Amino acid sequence: MTITIQREVNGSKGRYAATVEGIEGIAETTYSIASPTLVIADHTGVPDSMRGQGVARALAERFIADARAEGFKIMPLCPFINAERKKHPEWSEVFT
Repeated sequence: MTITIQREVNGSKGRYAATVEGIEGIAETTYSIASPTLVIADHTGVPDSMRGQGVARALAERFIADARAEGFKIMPLCPFINAERKKHPEWSEVFT
């Protein structure tokens, strides 16, 4: 199974959009850019067709990797991202 994630930015809003080879639909994590050093995770949604495939987790991991690479912090208003943050103390440096 191949998960492909693309990052899209439009002004102060952005999203990570994930597709899975052979499965209909697009999963996403949306965010708001508060400043160059602070991004607010707004929402993660996964269509029923993709549930149980690890797609939401892959979206979170990409978000964390970009935060580390680009030096921004994440405010986890999204319940899923916040829950993943609590499961992964090794990610703590990228959260506010």
